[in-house]
Amino acid sequence: MRVRPLGDRVVIKRIEVEETTKSGIVLPGSAKEKPQEAEVVAVGPGGMINGKEVVMEVKVGDRVLFSKYAGNEVKIDGIEYTILKQDEILAVLE
Repeated sequence: MRVRPLGDRVVIKRIEVEETTKSGIVLPGSAKEKPQEAEVVAVGPGGMINGKEVVMEVKVGDRVLFSKYAGNEVKIDGIEYTILKQDEILAVLE
C-alpha cells in the first residue's frame, strides 16, 4: 500500500538506534527512548495552506530530526510510520 500525504504533511519512518549502551548493557524495548531521527518516506505537494504559500523543503530519502512528540503514529502493512507537518521537522541531516 502506498501513502500519499496531503498539503504540507510528511510521512517518516523512525530509524532504530542501537539496543545496547556503550558499556554493553542491553536495553529492553520498554526502556529505550524513541528515536527522533527518521527517513522521509513520502512528501505532500505543499501549495496554499491556510492562505500561505508552503514550499516543501524535504524530499523522499532525506534523513531528518523531528520534535519528540510531533505527528501521529500509524501502522500500515505492519510497519510503523509517523505523519507530521513539515514545520515539525527540526533539521535535515546531511
